[in-house]
Amino acid sequence: MTNKNEIVPVEIFSGTQGEVDFLLSMLEDEEIQTYLKDEYVGTIAPYISPGGAAPITIVVSSEDEGRAMQVVKEYLDSKESDQ
Repeated sequence: MTNKNEIVPVEIFSGTQGEVDFLLSMLEDEEIQTYLKDEYVGTIAPYISPGGAAPITIVVSSEDEGRAMQVVKEYLDSKESDQ
């Protein structure tokens, strides 16, 4: 059982190397620290990576989850408007 105030890692986005790189840049601009999950497997052997072709997952602290999810929303909205 986790304490309500406990800081835990939170997965906020999974995507291709290009998507992740762009989103990381946006998160860095907001001074949000990140960790990449499946970075090497997704790049070297995408066919064995969980979740499909080359997914790399961005993980942040639960303290930054709200701000990070806003950045992800902005990214997805801008990506959608480009199509």
